[in-house]
Amino acid sequence: MLKKDFKIFEKDYVYLDSAASAQKPQKVLDKLLSFYQSDYANVHRGSCELALKATKLYEEARQTVADFIRADSKEIVFTKGATEAINLVAASYAQTLKKGDEVLVCIAEHHANFVPWQQACILSGATFKTFNVLDDGRWDLNDFEKQLTKRTKVVAVAQLSNVLGVVNPVEKVVKLAHKVGAKVMLDVAQSIAHMSVDVKTLDCDYMAFSGHKIYGPNGIGVLYGKCKALNELKPYQFGGDMVDTVRVEKTTFADVPARFEAGTPPIANAVGLAEALKYVNKIGFAKIQKEENGVFATLIKGLKQIKNVEFLGNPDLKTGLVAFNVKGIHADDLNLILAKENVCVRVGHHCAMPLHARFGVKASLRVSLGLYNDSKDIEKFLKALKKAIGFFK
Repeated sequence: MLKKDFKIFEKDYVYLDSAASAQKPQKVLDKLLSFYQSDYANVHRGSCELALKATKLYEEARQTVADFIRADSKEIVFTKGATEAINLVAASYAQTLKKGDEVLVCIAEHHANFVPWQQACILSGATFKTFNVLDDGRWDLNDFEKQLTKRTKVVAVAQLSNVLGVVNPVEKVVKLAHKVGAKVMLDVAQSIAHMSVDVKTLDCDYMAFSGHKIYGPNGIGVLYGKCKALNELKPYQFGGDMVDTVRVEKTTFADVPARFEAGTPPIANAVGLAEALKYVNKIGFAKIQKEENGVFATLIKGLKQIKNVEFLGNPDLKTGLVAFNVKGIHADDLNLILAKENVCVRVGHHCAMPLHARFGVKASLRVSLGLYNDSKDIEKFLKALKKAIGFFK
């Protein structure tokens, strides 16, 4: 019973919105408070005891993140979130892409892994391309291979769709992209909390995720990049701590990862993220997946039994989240009733407007699980949903 680790559930919340942001275990909150009370100072250049300790904790957090995804600590850049991590890479490519080059993304991408690449192409003159998904929510790999060419420089995709809930075959796409010389930006913001993510196996060039979706603080994210791939990027922001030498005539930049961490970094949030990853590791993904799969099966079974529920994609292919509509009732209207029942879900386009257009809808209700959800949450949700549907009959 993991719900006891989260003090927020002392109140009677049915929280089914972890895909947007996960709740924080007390251990993470305690670590943040302890750091601010006893260990806080700026990092890297101070010589006092506090500065040295803060620097040690910050760099230990980097190592914890690296170990969590089987990377080297030099391959880990701290950002304020997955969105900034992706923008960092896209902004650099905006300076190097040229007319005739192509960037290929999936139509199902979260806007954070769609719009930055679209804008990079506009700025550089490169061509922005998309590949489709099938009716059941899986990638259309035939379309992907059709759109992939020798002119493709970047492929940007998510391991787990934040709307369709499908675990995508990213290893296959990475191999195909590398065959034509393209780099791959992988968004694991959704998958990182549900399954083991191993960069050695995935072989992606860049990868991004946010701390707040894996039970850590908000305001902290991670950009992973192979050392060679990171060294090919131009600095994203400029200022203190990312320089080597500054002269009136010329500025030279620090080695990675420092060159991408301008200014005072999110020190406490990095320490909090490390604590969250330790918490997840202690539980283990085998247990997390077993519990989540059981709760999710109950959710899907219950939704299938409700008349006029229309899923986006095949519900039997989903992991941890499901998006749906009820025929004849606007998702916003249903959400208002659910909220009055103290049920927290998400409504709208979920930062995936092109995907909703693909399925011919403007919005959907999304239910997403965290490791703290149990069958009682699903029972309360289904009861509230039926009540909401009945209100509009």
